[in-house]
Amino acid sequence: MSIDLKSLELFVRVAALSAIGKAGSEFGLSPTAATQRLQALEATVGAQLFHRTTRTISLSADGEIFLTHAKRILGDVEEALADLQPDPHNIKGELRVACPASFGCLYISTYVTEFLELHPGVTLQLTMNDTVTDIVENGMDMAIRIGALPPSTLKARKLADSPRLLVAAPKYLDRYGFPVGLDDLRTRNCLIREDLRTWSLMLPDGTLQDVKICGNFSSTSAEAITEAALSGLGIARKCTWEIADQLADGTLILVLEDHTITPFWEVFAVRPPSRQPSTRVRAFTDFLKAKFKTTPALCKRPLPPCPPAHPARLPEDM
Repeated sequence: MSIDLKSLELFVRVAALSAIGKAGSEFGLSPTAATQRLQALEATVGAQLFHRTTRTISLSADGEIFLTHAKRILGDVEEALADLQPDPHNIKGELRVACPASFGCLYISTYVTEFLELHPGVTLQLTMNDTVTDIVENGMDMAIRIGALPPSTLKARKLADSPRLLVAAPKYLDRYGFPVGLDDLRTRNCLIREDLRTWSLMLPDGTLQDVKICGNFSSTSAEAITEAALSGLGIARKCTWEIADQLADGTLILVLEDHTITPFWEVFAVRPPSRQPSTRVRAFTDFLKAKFKTTPALCKRPLPPCPPAHPARLPEDM
């Protein structure tokens, strides 16, 4: 089987534009010549890639599958050529990145302009949602993951720490007082994320203990938990990066600050296992890692606005 790159490029452009004539003109082809190229490609792969009517053209189910592979093949060729160029900063091509929505808004999208100004030949597609995206199935180049990574064949690189804290609003603490130990925590109203009713903590002496917590509010939304904590409803378990501003202005206060939430979370860049990292992936990963080093909420626990009852415990860099 022999497929020339120009036919692949034409196929990808027709899929993007949903127009054979317009795509063909970009390659100096008449509509008839472009149609013949696509028909020859379909004959070579042994599948119908498009559904055609007199007015419209759209990808078939096989075409959707083939499109993912065609983009990857063209990207690999482009990447190989870029790697042979003497200027490593002359990076070109599309970079497809998935990341959690809240984290992406705060710590990824804010840096996109700077990255693209450094690499004007790159096109960045940022997919943000709070579900874990299968980057292999969806043809993504990389993803940002937060937490303790489960076993996986994905290649991972640590970008930053993501410590978690227990916090509450001053109005809640004024009413019920600061909890002084895990026995107190068991009796307090805790705000529950995704029905996770067991919190694991490391005590000041280094021992680990699981705590069954209870509360009258749970949500799948991290933002809803933050708002409930700010309103004085109860104690929340939050990532430092989510609430750095609230800790700084005193609208949320650390509780049990000499206890460490486990497992200790980190921020990772992950990529498919079967490929070497492209220059685009390497460049974006290096860029984010450098940015995160200067972001306090991603490298240490910020001190509360008032001196705590016990010194804050800084988690070790893993």
